[in-house]
Amino acid sequence: MTDLADLDVTLVDGYVDEPAHFGVPPYISTYPRYTAGAIVDAGVPDENVTYHTIDELRDDSHKWRDVEDADLFVYIGGMTVPGKYVGGTPAEPDEVRKMAWTADGTSLMGGPVKFGVGDENAGATETERDDLDFDFVAKGDVEAAAYDLLRSGMEGFDNRMRDNEEIDRWAAKGAFVVEQHPNHPEYLICEMETSRGCPYRCSFCTEPLYGNPSFRRPESVVSEVEGLYERGARHFRLGRQADILAYGGDGEKPNPDALRDLYGGIREVAPDLETLHLDNMNPITVVEWPELAREGIRVIAEHNTPGDTAAFGLESADPLVQEENNLNVTAEECFEAVEIVNEEAGWRPGEDPADAPTHGKSAANRLPKLLPGINLLHGLKGERRETFEHNKEFLNRVYDEGLMLRRVNIRQVMAFDGTEMSDVGADIANDHKKLFKQYKTEVRETIDNPMLQRLAPPGTILPDVHLEYHQDGKTFGRQLGTYPLLVGIPGERELGRTVDVAVVDHGYRSVTGVVYPLDVNSATMDELTAIPGLGKQRAGNIVVNRPYESPADLDADVGVELTEFTTAERPEGAEGAD
Repeated sequence: MTDLADLDVTLVDGYVDEPAHFGVPPYISTYPRYTAGAIVDAGVPDENVTYHTIDELRDDSHKWRDVEDADLFVYIGGMTVPGKYVGGTPAEPDEVRKMAWTADGTSLMGGPVKFGVGDENAGATETERDDLDFDFVAKGDVEAAAYDLLRSGMEGFDNRMRDNEEIDRWAAKGAFVVEQHPNHPEYLICEMETSRGCPYRCSFCTEPLYGNPSFRRPESVVSEVEGLYERGARHFRLGRQADILAYGGDGEKPNPDALRDLYGGIREVAPDLETLHLDNMNPITVVEWPELAREGIRVIAEHNTPGDTAAFGLESADPLVQEENNLNVTAEECFEAVEIVNEEAGWRPGEDPADAPTHGKSAANRLPKLLPGINLLHGLKGERRETFEHNKEFLNRVYDEGLMLRRVNIRQVMAFDGTEMSDVGADIANDHKKLFKQYKTEVRETIDNPMLQRLAPPGTILPDVHLEYHQDGKTFGRQLGTYPLLVGIPGERELGRTVDVAVVDHGYRSVTGVVYPLDVNSATMDELTAIPGLGKQRAGNIVVNRPYESPADLDADVGVELTEFTTAERPEGAEGAD
C-alpha cells in the first residue's frame, strides 16, 4: 500500500445542481471542499491534492495528465434539477466515462450523480443509476467514501452518510480548494450548508432522500466562513438547506435566535464580505408561524446584501396537483407568504424598512434586500390544462396586488429513482411540452417583464457586475448572488472586469444597462441612445456639442434629465484640465 503521505489525489468538479445546492460556476459547492478536507483528514497532505473543474479539462488538455497520473481520482457531479448556465457547462455522461477510462489509479465517483444519470442535463427527462465505468461509486456521501476508502488502504467503504462532527473537521481542512478554482477570488461564490434533509415528502424532490433536517451549529458554519474568508473568498450563499427559516429549530418552526447567531457571526468574521445571500425558504413555515417568521426575515434583511432571493417551492397552484404530489403549500398560503416577505424585507438600502415594499419613482435606486422567488414545476402527477391557468392566475394576483417577486422559475420535472415521480417518469411533461412552451412564453411577457420593471426601474444601480461574454455587439454580465439579473451593456467591453451599471431597459428576465456613471464626454452613440428619453437625434446632439462641464449642461441641448445616469469628465488636454 502507498503511504498516504505520498499519495497523489485529483478531484474533478463536474458541477452539481440540486433543489438546495448550487455548484455551477460562479458557485463552488460544498462537495469538493468537504471531500478535499476528508482526504486531508485521512492523512494525505493538502499539497498532494489537485482540484480541477470540468471546464479546465476542456480548455487545457494537459490537465488530463492529473487525472491519468493520480493514485486516487475522485469525480464529483450530478444535476437533479434542470437549468441553463452561463458560468460553466456541467459534465455530460460521455465526458465522465472518459475520465474513468483515463485514470490509471483508483477511481471514485460521487455527489448527486448517485441519484441517476440522464442522456442530458435537462427537464422532462428520466434517469437511471450508472457507474459510468468507475471503480467505486459512492451511494452515500462522497466525502465519507473518500475518507473511508483511504483509511481502508483503497480496499473499499460502506455507503454511509457523514455526520456534522466530521463536517466540522472537513470543512476547515478543505477550504484550501477554493484557491485552486479558476474563478478565485473575484468571481467565486461559496455555497454554504446549514442543513440537509427535509421534513416534507414532495413527490419529485431528492432532498428528502437525505432524511429529516440535520442542522449544523452556527459556530460551525461561521468558522467555515472564516476559513474561506481568510483564503480570499468574499462571496457567500447560504443555499444548502431546504428552509432557512427553520434553521436551528425542530426542522419546521422558525428559530430567529439561531438565525441571529448565524448571520451576526458571519458578519463578524467576514466584515468586508461582498455578497451574503440565501436560497430556499419554505412558504408554509411563513404562514404557520407568521410572527416568528417575520422576526427571522427581519434578521436576514438586516445582515444580507441587496438583491437576495428566498426561493418558494410552490411548484403548482393547482389543488389537484398539490394533492397528488404531496405538496405542502396551497396557492393562498403561498400568496400570504409572498406578502409577508415583501412587507418585512422588500425595502431598499437607504430606506426605512417600515416602508416596505417599495417601488415606483420614490423608491431608492438599489435592489430590494430580500424578495421571494417562485418555483413552478411541470410534468407532475395530475397535471392538466387547468394547471397552467391556475399558475397564471396566481402570478397575476401577486402582480396586481403591488407585490414583487425576484424571479419566476418555470421548469419541467426530472424523475429520479427513490422519488414518487419515478413511477410516472417524464410522460406527462412530454405530453404537455407544446402547452408548456406557450404558457412559459406568456408568463415571460405578461409577468416577468412588468415585474422586472417594478423591481429595477430605469436608474436602478447594480454595483459590481462581472462582465462574462459578448453577443450581438453587447457585453453581458451579472452580479454575484442568488439568481442574479443578466445585464446587457452596449458595446464590447473587456471581459473579466467588474463595473457598476445603471438600468435603462428591461427584457423578460434580463435588463439593459449603461456603465454608471456614464461619462457623456466619452460615451458612444449606442450608450447614449440607450438612456431613456434620448434617442438617436438627441444622442447625436450630445456628441456634436461635447465636451460638457456637467450633466446639467445637457438640458439645453436635449431637454432630458440625465444626472441619475451620467457624469462629465474633463477630456484629457482640454482647457483648464489638470
